[in-house]
Amino acid sequence: MQLSDFDYELPADRIAQVPIEPRDRSRLMVDSGAGAVDHRHVGDLDRILEPGDLMVLNETRVIPARLRLQRPTGGAAEVLLLETRDDDRRHWEALVRPGGKVRVGEVLSSGGIGIIRMGERTAAGDTFSVELLGDDDPLVTLDRHGEMPLPPYIGERLDDPERYQTVFANEPGSAAAPTAGLHFTPELFDRLEARGVRRATVELVVGLDTFQPISTDNPLDHPMHTERYRVPETTMQACLDTRAAGGRVVAVGTTAVRALESAAARGNLAGRTDLFIHRGFEWKVVDVLMTNFHLPRTTLLMMIDAFVGDRWRTLYEIALAEHYRFLSFGDAMLLDRSR
Repeated sequence: MQLSDFDYELPADRIAQVPIEPRDRSRLMVDSGAGAVDHRHVGDLDRILEPGDLMVLNETRVIPARLRLQRPTGGAAEVLLLETRDDDRRHWEALVRPGGKVRVGEVLSSGGIGIIRMGERTAAGDTFSVELLGDDDPLVTLDRHGEMPLPPYIGERLDDPERYQTVFANEPGSAAAPTAGLHFTPELFDRLEARGVRRATVELVVGLDTFQPISTDNPLDHPMHTERYRVPETTMQACLDTRAAGGRVVAVGTTAVRALESAAARGNLAGRTDLFIHRGFEWKVVDVLMTNFHLPRTTLLMMIDAFVGDRWRTLYEIALAEHYRFLSFGDAMLLDRSR
């Protein structure tokens, strides 16, 4: 296995800068097997999925985790909260810029109000432990002083922060959206329910490491990040019942895949996972995957390779030729392992 196995040329103008409206008008490439595809829209899912199928969605909610603050010296500082370390959301692991200048105990402020107290560097060395200050609920503080942490490849301003949330988002905590879920509307869910397609949820707290390029020559040597996940017992039982009845488990997004397959592989419905899904992976739960188009040289693309094999390269070539929009605000594809 080589890094070049997961590389392709992605022109900058194919990276979607703004979301499509309405959400379900995003295009959907449906894999028909052997490189053949159907070009549809996400709003067609109620005519594509079958009665008895089960959709599993990641209900995590993105928090306004990017804070533009001021140091006591007057200099600017930026804090990106990655994951909370306690139930009351006071203590976080964070990326801080300029990381080489801030000191332990230093208070970063906004409009003269202390927002963040700096702690020690974490064991990883590239992040810090920080504390959210103030008497307000931490989520209120973030709503007041933070902004949505859009990926660095999106240069356009997002007028409506809710557009970087799924309509079913519930549990606040992620630093990035489970982007395949951004395509759904309440009306589409109603049509899917009428079709006989059931719905279940998991939670996986999405960190920025999810999108980082592979950092080693041998992809298998890439240090896999960990993420917190939770699969309700009712969701796992619904997956088992669906497959036993001949239906398919349809994971909406790679984060839903990671939660489900982590629970199955480890025998634990909740915890932290560093599961690395790559070529040769033994799939236990997911039959169909709906996902956006991913950056080259990433573990997300390795997951797609593990799901459908080398066929992903033909599918991506078709998507580029047909002017599909890529990455977080882009279009989607529907992949069936049985194809």
